[in-house]
Amino acid sequence: IARLVPAEADSKARTSGSPLMAEHLEHSGVPIPKSNSELLGQCRVDVFRSGGKGGQHQNVTESGVRLTHLSTGTVVTSRRFRSQLANKRNALVTLRKRLAALNEREKERIPTQPSRGVQERRLSSRQRHSSKKTLRQKPKLDDD
Repeated sequence: IARLVPAEADSKARTSGSPLMAEHLEHSGVPIPKSNSELLGQCRVDVFRSGGKGGQHQNVTESGVRLTHLSTGTVVTSRRFRSQLANKRNALVTLRKRLAALNEREKERIPTQPSRGVQERRLSSRQRHSSKKTLRQKPKLDDD
């Protein structure tokens, strides 16, 4: 995942899915269109030579697809399939998942405390361990 940080768009600073970036976008509630054509309208589409299987034909075919969602800066790349159309569909599926993840809010953690029984068991275990260690020591000679 590579996204541009909105505050530093001039410097082209990139983050790799940092929680800070997700916080900025989380509150915006990015709408995800239902149709692929509308979602593609919100993206910049780059095609490139993906390499891999396919022999000499693959060296001249631009089947790799890179989608950049313009409003969030989310970048998705697909080189999995041999055809550009299949890679574009795959990239759209991945982009939808990432945009949905951006829209999700993390549950607020409710801090809990250990119960009295757990605390008592922990303390008694420590006391047993301590007494076991003291019993293993050499006897002290008191010459007072």
